[in-house]
Amino acid sequence: MRSISLRTPADIGALLRAKRRELNMDQATLAESIGASRLWVSQIERGKPGANIGLVLRALSVVGITVVGIDEKVTKSLEIPSDDWAPTIDINAIINQAREKNPK
Repeated sequence: MRSISLRTPADIGALLRAKRRELNMDQATLAESIGASRLWVSQIERGKPGANIGLVLRALSVVGITVVGIDEKVTKSLEIPSDDWAPTIDINAIINQAREKNPK
């Protein structure tokens, strides 16, 4: 698994756009699969800040991007080398939980 540092909304947007294009998916198809508008996808891909994090996570999941976070403070306090420890966030579980709370 390749690691990419995402520090800004523009970084997330660029990654989402690249992966969507790699999958030969247009913005409308991605938008439909996550329950958003094509305009929303376009704005995210251009780095618009302030997006709904749930939709961003859902969009990343649809294009096959797994989000993994490492908290260096936690890692150091647990005395686990950061290279060997990367907690995985289960995006599908987050999405399913959100769907249960807000069914369509």
